[in-house]
Amino acid sequence: QVQLAESGGGSVQPGGSLRLSCAASRMISRFNGMGWYRQAPEKPRELVATISSGDAVNYGASVKGRFAISRDRVKTTVYLQMNKLKPEDTAVYYCYMDGADDGLNAFQSWGQGTQVTVSS
Repeated sequence: QVQLAESGGGSVQPGGSLRLSCAASRMISRFNGMGWYRQAPEKPRELVATISSGDAVNYGASVKGRFAISRDRVKTTVYLQMNKLKPEDTAVYYCYMDGADDGLNAFQSWGQGTQVTVSS
C-alpha cells in the first residue's frame, strides 16, 4: 500500500507564500494522476489542483493564477506552490494519488492532511 505524506503547511500572513509537498512512500511504476484538495471547517472538500500523467494541470477557480502544481518524477513527489495567500485559503490540504506501485499493484491513496492558516 502506497502511503502519502504531506508537508509544508503552516501559518502565514495574507499575501504570503507556502509550498506543500506530497511524497509517496514507495516507488511508483505508473502515475495516473494526482490532486490537491482542501477542506475548511464546516465546508465540503474542494478541489484545488490536479496534474495528469501527461502533466496536464487543472485548478479550482478560487486558486487559478495564484497556485501551481508540479511533480518530480524521480522523487515521486508532487508540489503545490501557493502564492498571494488569502484568509479564505485557510484549510486542511490533502493530497491524492492514483497509480501503481513498484510491484504493479494499483492504488488510490490519500494523505493525512496538512493545515494551512492564513491570517494577520
